[in-house]
Amino acid sequence: MRLILLGPPGAGKGTQAQRLIQKYGVPQLSTGDMLREAVANQTEIGKRAQQVMDAGQLVSDEIVIGIVAERIEQADARRGFVLDGFPRTLAQAEALDRMLAERDLSLDAVIEFQVDEEKLVSRIEKRARETEEAGLPVRKDDTPDVFRRRLDEFRQLTAAVGPFYRKKGIARPIDGMAPIDTVTGEIDAILREKVSV
Repeated sequence: MRLILLGPPGAGKGTQAQRLIQKYGVPQLSTGDMLREAVANQTEIGKRAQQVMDAGQLVSDEIVIGIVAERIEQADARRGFVLDGFPRTLAQAEALDRMLAERDLSLDAVIEFQVDEEKLVSRIEKRARETEEAGLPVRKDDTPDVFRRRLDEFRQLTAAVGPFYRKKGIARPIDGMAPIDTVTGEIDAILREKVSV
């Protein structure tokens, strides 16, 4: 099972990714985590990433794809993986396709979380309020201003990724505003239809 969870921040991708990895025993691949791991392990690509970051620059798509390629070669990813937060741009989606094709692999599905952005902002504000009331630190990206900036960035950069996968016939829309268990049920139904897991 090779799967992408695609949608704006706060849509519930992380929650659903956790359920998928528990149910199917495949890893969740987060580019941020993979990048930190590659740097810590001083892999060839990790060293290149470190140089770029030390220079205060953004890591290129080429390096990010190299890190994903390195990670899917590991034993725990051979049965499949869940990509969450990647690809973030059309260029990354195209590069991911080429990289998978070179390994005779393909994506089984792209789950596209569809949301009402205003309701999503309200959801994040509520989450921040409840976290604060519980005496816990609020995530920096859960403040309304930061969250709205992240939504804008998603619209500008990542919104083109959905149509790319829709054109290929592998994107499946789900209601990201539905209750968590309902969303899980929708994803399970798509996987039963699309994937032999």
